[in-house]
Amino acid sequence: MILFRKFRVLVLMVFLIACSMHIMIDLLPKLERRGTSACLCSHAPSEEPQNWAKHRAKPGSESGWPNKHTLRILQDFSNEPNSNLSSHSREKITVGEKSETLKRIERLKTGDDKRATRDSSFRKHAAVKGSKLSALFQHPLYLRPLPPLADEDTLFNVNTDIRFDPKAAENPEWQGEEKDGDYATTGKISPDSYPNWLRFHIGINRYELYSRHNPVIDAMLKDLISQQITSVAMKSGGTQLKLIMTFQNYGQALFKPMKQTREQETPPDFFYFSDFERHNAEIAAYHLDRILDFRRVPPVAGRVVNMTKEIRDVTRDKKLWRTFFISPANNICFYGECSYYCSTEHALCGKPDQIEGSLAAFLPDLALAKRRTWRNPWRRSYHKRKKAEWEVDPDYCEEVKQTPPYDSGTRLLDIMDMTIFDFLMGNMDRHHYETFEKFGNETFIIHLDNGRGFGKHSHDELSILVPLSQCCRVKKSTHLRLQLLAKEEYRLSVLMEESLQTDTLSPILIKPHLDAMDRRLRLVLQVLADCIEKEGYTNVVEDDMGTEGTDTGTVSVPQR
Repeated sequence: MILFRKFRVLVLMVFLIACSMHIMIDLLPKLERRGTSACLCSHAPSEEPQNWAKHRAKPGSESGWPNKHTLRILQDFSNEPNSNLSSHSREKITVGEKSETLKRIERLKTGDDKRATRDSSFRKHAAVKGSKLSALFQHPLYLRPLPPLADEDTLFNVNTDIRFDPKAAENPEWQGEEKDGDYATTGKISPDSYPNWLRFHIGINRYELYSRHNPVIDAMLKDLISQQITSVAMKSGGTQLKLIMTFQNYGQALFKPMKQTREQETPPDFFYFSDFERHNAEIAAYHLDRILDFRRVPPVAGRVVNMTKEIRDVTRDKKLWRTFFISPANNICFYGECSYYCSTEHALCGKPDQIEGSLAAFLPDLALAKRRTWRNPWRRSYHKRKKAEWEVDPDYCEEVKQTPPYDSGTRLLDIMDMTIFDFLMGNMDRHHYETFEKFGNETFIIHLDNGRGFGKHSHDELSILVPLSQCCRVKKSTHLRLQLLAKEEYRLSVLMEESLQTDTLSPILIKPHLDAMDRRLRLVLQVLADCIEKEGYTNVVEDDMGTEGTDTGTVSVPQR
């Protein structure tokens, strides 16, 4: 009996000790955070204590997120001697050892990076002596006026009596926030005082996303690289990870992080639909679109983002937050959720928490300006063995010409523009395109999602040109600009190199990609020359210029 009582006492003591240990384990992270708060302040490059548990819980919730188990794992890992979050390892990163990218970010924060803050506008280029880009934009082909705009030709009819959200206006006349959360104003709000992203939206019309010499576009590009990021969320849909970033001025942009270096080519055995999306391709596509004078790609700028302060610490997306981890190389990584390439094996890692990417300005919200999505008639099969109809039927274009909206208006010619644009980039992933619903069928095509361009500089994918060779149709303005860009004084590769130097992530493209565009441009002109020889100039070149321009009747293909 005595032994039995002693055994029960022993069991009770073991139980009490176990309970005490569990309580201590739960309290240990809080004690560690308090005890190490002094050394955590030296965690470069964020230069602020970064608490993985410091997220707002919704009212009424018990503890918010992440849960204690996840938090404990992260804290235990962060206190390892070789951890990227240990103060010892961070102290080893001296100023002299920082990469050029980190130096550029520091200069940007202090306002010393002239390349990051200089104006890349057309007017700025015009002021640069000897600039080939400024000379191009002063050419008569780039000074043609638009038709007069009626109310039905503008996306938004701005009523100055209607006041937009003052928080978005960034107007100094708004004198701070009142207690009830409303803003008080001391004067009237004019469209000129709206934030740049809103002014960009207001400028969209039936013929273009933005005008040739609109200074708002360059101001908005500056906003993309300098505005404080206030929230981040994953974009739904798509095959690869993309983030929606919201800025302090309430503008939004689509962030595509860097997945490959500039020198990495798409492997020859990769299918086009399984290739990586490249952030530098998005940037280069915007500049190419502008040089071609299409102006159908939303403005894009490159930016180096702090993954700790500007993504992880500001996101409310639980799924995104939970994918952050620290790599064996002491770099902060995350992978998010998507159809492809969202796993630990394909994680996006910083150096140590800096990552570069492209930021594409958002178009107006669909609730304000509906867009219609169209299936590209020359869409690929997206199958490893099957071919699309256009790949096996040489007369496929005749069928397309009889199908609305390609049987009238300029839609078929816009498809030819998009074909040339994609071929110059080597982009095989143009499965759909969009238009603004308000303008019906008589409007331009928006060139969205260009991340699979510039994957191969050593190969020219001639199948991209099939729509052009099958239809043998092109706008006269496009044809003349292509001929102009093939001349030595306006060589496309030189213009692209000059334009891309204005981006903060310059160089955007390596020289082989620039040279490939010159080579592909000659191929486009050769296809058009063959069409003209076969069908005649007037049957191939559609006059969209009236009496303007010079009707040469022939295409000159420079040989080099």
